[in-house]
Amino acid sequence: MKNYIKIFLIFSLFLNIANTQDKYGKIVGKVYDAFTQQPIPNANIVIIGTDYGTVTDLDGRYMIDKVPVNIYQIRASSLGYSSEIKTDIMVMTSRPVQVDFQLYESPIELDQVIVTNEIFPRNPYELTSITNFNYEEIRRFPGGFEDVVRAVSVLPGVAQADAGRNDLIVRGGAPSENLYLIDGYVAQNINHFGTQGATGGPLSFVNLDFVKESFFSTGGFSVNYGDKLSSVLSINLRNGRNDRLGGKITISATQFGLNFEGPISNKSSFFFSARRSYLDFIFKSAGFSFVPEYYDVISKIDYDINPYNSLSFLFIGAFDYVRFFNTDPDKRYKNSRALGSDQLQYLTGLSYKYFFNKGFFKFSLSRNFADFNTSQRDSLLNPIFLNESSEGENVLKSELVYKLTKKSEFSLGTEIKSIKFNYDIKVPEFITSFGDTLNLKQIGKNRFYKFGIYLQYGGFYFNKLRMTIGTRYDYFNAILNKSAFSPRFSLSYQFFEKTFLNFSTGFYHQSPSYIWLTGNEKNKNLKHIRSNHIIVGLEQLLREDINLKLEYFNKFYQNYPTSELRPYLILSNTGAGFAGADDNFSSFGLEPLLSKGKGNSNGIELSLQKKSSDIPHFGLFSITYSQSKFTALDGITRIGSYDQKWIINLSGGYIFNERWQATLKFRYSTGKPYTPFNPDGTQSLVNYNTRRLPPNHSLDIRIDRRWFFEKWVLITYIDVQNIYNRKNINFIRWDSRNNKVDDAQSIGIIPSIGISAEL
Repeated sequence: MKNYIKIFLIFSLFLNIANTQDKYGKIVGKVYDAFTQQPIPNANIVIIGTDYGTVTDLDGRYMIDKVPVNIYQIRASSLGYSSEIKTDIMVMTSRPVQVDFQLYESPIELDQVIVTNEIFPRNPYELTSITNFNYEEIRRFPGGFEDVVRAVSVLPGVAQADAGRNDLIVRGGAPSENLYLIDGYVAQNINHFGTQGATGGPLSFVNLDFVKESFFSTGGFSVNYGDKLSSVLSINLRNGRNDRLGGKITISATQFGLNFEGPISNKSSFFFSARRSYLDFIFKSAGFSFVPEYYDVISKIDYDINPYNSLSFLFIGAFDYVRFFNTDPDKRYKNSRALGSDQLQYLTGLSYKYFFNKGFFKFSLSRNFADFNTSQRDSLLNPIFLNESSEGENVLKSELVYKLTKKSEFSLGTEIKSIKFNYDIKVPEFITSFGDTLNLKQIGKNRFYKFGIYLQYGGFYFNKLRMTIGTRYDYFNAILNKSAFSPRFSLSYQFFEKTFLNFSTGFYHQSPSYIWLTGNEKNKNLKHIRSNHIIVGLEQLLREDINLKLEYFNKFYQNYPTSELRPYLILSNTGAGFAGADDNFSSFGLEPLLSKGKGNSNGIELSLQKKSSDIPHFGLFSITYSQSKFTALDGITRIGSYDQKWIINLSGGYIFNERWQATLKFRYSTGKPYTPFNPDGTQSLVNYNTRRLPPNHSLDIRIDRRWFFEKWVLITYIDVQNIYNRKNINFIRWDSRNNKVDDAQSIGIIPSIGISAEL
């Protein structure tokens, strides 16, 4: 680590000589009505604490030129609308920074007192359990590899099942229960080496350079989002720059990449990025028995036909490979404990938006595809598990938002999915650690379809009460009970000037994962999994840039698939980690399943968030206490496998100036439950999830440095994960060669350096 720091400091001193003159950049963006998406002309744009500002044109667009490089707060305001402040806006010389505003029409008359929360705007659709992040907040997150999924892992109610992976456990829910959206398109999974049937993996393949902002809901989300039970992560991408052709070259902790972006015409722009990992070079030189290798690409084209019509095209893909080197008995034994997976994933979509006076209509056509070639072999190279399968979804989606009055609106949406699932799966006589025998050979092709429709109404009453009510209907033809209705209701009441009481409740349904339907013919008798949410929260704005939240949540699960062969197994306890023989291939559901599982997860969360403002520091502190219990087919209620009673997160940093900033992240969590091994390497049901791993905790630190040149910017950082070298234990497994328990400890301290040049 000392060598990393020396290199970083020498590099800084060398470049500082050529970086002493004042430099300038520009800010561009658009201001529009949050409901109707109509542009707001003549809106005032002000850079707080400076004399810089402007007004929007008839199309709601604006530009502020010759702004000194720095980190700013920008306010947008317009008569009849609640104003909004965007923080952490980094103006650079390389490209214009895009800052868009969605303003909500104020439902309160001008002669009344108006209390606006400019830095923490309240989404009138999502009234509970919601957090927003912009690009800069995600980028500087320590230990996050500039990964949007890792950034949300510090939020209250969110647990990481394993260090170094993006398997999110949200309020006790399984990793399969999380919904990902990119520019409104549903993505099956956004992680490299993703777990089939779930949503986790080691690292996201969404390039943060093109992320404008994201929001994350940990429960109580509206009927706009269906077929998931626990959370919604929505990622909104920016447009490509429209002034000139530009690009970026990056070498980071795990990969290197190249970006291009620029205008196509005066009404259209594009961006393109390709990245490749270099972990395979490191693993090979270190003599590892296997090496992972991945690539990802992303491309987007935006075309504003006229002020009322626009088109957008998106393609994002990931290509993952694992290479095994079985050159000697030691390497063959190590590889026998690893489940390797070559994967190809992509999402592509075309969307059309039409704007009219009272709202907008959006229509999109997209395709999700994932191809899995997964295998595990013993030390003699005999197959233990072989899986060649593919999942393809063609999605036709429409959405209508209409503003009824100044104080009310409704939305209507539909979604049709045509699904093709091919599979060739073999599990030859595998004996689990509990003594069960898995023996499966399934080859087939299935065609399914899904249909969903939702309707939602929102209104503002008595100048203090915001309410939304809606319902959605989901249909899946592959299962016996094909239909599911999900009514939902939420409200927010302003008790005092800066105090809000929030409430949300509703039914949430999720269809079984496609691979769960292949293990046995009777699995098509499964039902939609159901979760009933109850959330009560108190929100207090302590000052303009500090927000305090206290929330209680309770989730009741029904119809969770449980194993008929292994009556202690409920699939809510599966889906995280590198699934394979070590967890008895539990997450794949390759056996007869019944919808007879149930469970409960409840807890309380406290969070305090400070945004960057005139005081140049920021932070988020949260404490969560929760418990989750599930009951499988045998009728015994057990602690959930991902239950972590206490989770404490602290992240924050200080902005010294436009060139230097430092951030840190501390995380503590109660150890997960586990089942101990007997002296012969078996496990006993009487001990199922009766022990706990030691608590996990670590401290990550990151220091960023920028150099501004006339037309380009050099960005560097040093990031040190687990700085005090804590050897956290993520799980235990049996070492059959040495006949003992193997504690799977984290690597320990991980230093890394990132360098990128943006032109």
